[in-house]
Amino acid sequence: MGFFNKSKKEEKKEKKPVSKKAGVSVVKEKKPIEKIEAPKVPKKEFSNAWKVLINPLVTEKSTAQNAQNQYVFKVAPDSSKSEIKKAVRDLYGVKVEKVNIINLPGKIRRVGRNRGFHSGFKKAIVFIAAGQSIEIISG
Repeated sequence: MGFFNKSKKEEKKEKKPVSKKAGVSVVKEKKPIEKIEAPKVPKKEFSNAWKVLINPLVTEKSTAQNAQNQYVFKVAPDSSKSEIKKAVRDLYGVKVEKVNIINLPGKIRRVGRNRGFHSGFKKAIVFIAAGQSIEIISG
């Protein structure tokens, strides 16, 4: 099969036309790529965001996700993706691209012979437009 590949490569080389004018090669200039910034969304002072977003989850994994414009929040159990999107937009004034929701179940815990129960919660991963950020840890 190497013989057939070799003949194909030679055909490709032969087909390329050389465009030179009087010994001067033609070089096209590339235009620099301009970064497009997402428009800022105004913050709303009076909204029901506090009912939807309980608190931001600050863990080792969630802080690593912040570099990729992903932020993790603990949210109300009855909230939907659109409600979470509106709440983050109103509270932090950023453009939200998408929201992923994870329902974490409660777990049984035991201390000695006593059994207890840790309640579950709903977690939302919010994707924000490039160039924007949320300052979660302040102080």
